[in-house]
Amino acid sequence: MLSYLLRIGEYEQFAGKTIGNNVYMDVRGKKVVFKRTRLTYERNNIFATIKRLAKKYKPDYAGKVYLETVRCFFSIGEEELEKCRYNYQGKDTYAFVLSDKYIMALYTYCLTARKAVALEDMELEGISKTELGMVKLESVREVLFQALLLDDVKFEDGNMHVNLCTVYVL
Repeated sequence: MLSYLLRIGEYEQFAGKTIGNNVYMDVRGKKVVFKRTRLTYERNNIFATIKRLAKKYKPDYAGKVYLETVRCFFSIGEEELEKCRYNYQGKDTYAFVLSDKYIMALYTYCLTARKAVALEDMELEGISKTELGMVKLESVREVLFQALLLDDVKFEDGNMHVNLCTVYVL
């Protein structure tokens, strides 16, 4: 899964021009940092770091490690959206120029929104007690890895969404 999220190894062909917009969790010493990468070797270094971190946490892969994918929705005004419309190889698409500061602000927004959901008093049908505990961040021992995948923006009902992926050790 880490290979796919980092777009390395057999998934390196998915690493297009927009992969540099993705935000990845990296661990430097005891400090967690979030950064963007442009080069494969940078993503491979993150992969190696996370594998070393996993050895430290000793996760039990028989039901104790979960991948959570949260859709983070954003809206943009119709006027602004028109300014970003392009035709690429005969297809209408959009191109957004985002600074590093803006992308990190989006990432922070996604994390804040995710934590706000954890604090809500909710009952969700159709999910197990373990999964509900994870949604509420009650049974989470460690966050092994996170990525905000801005290379895979989708439109739905007039809103854009990207995926915030988190690997939890329960």
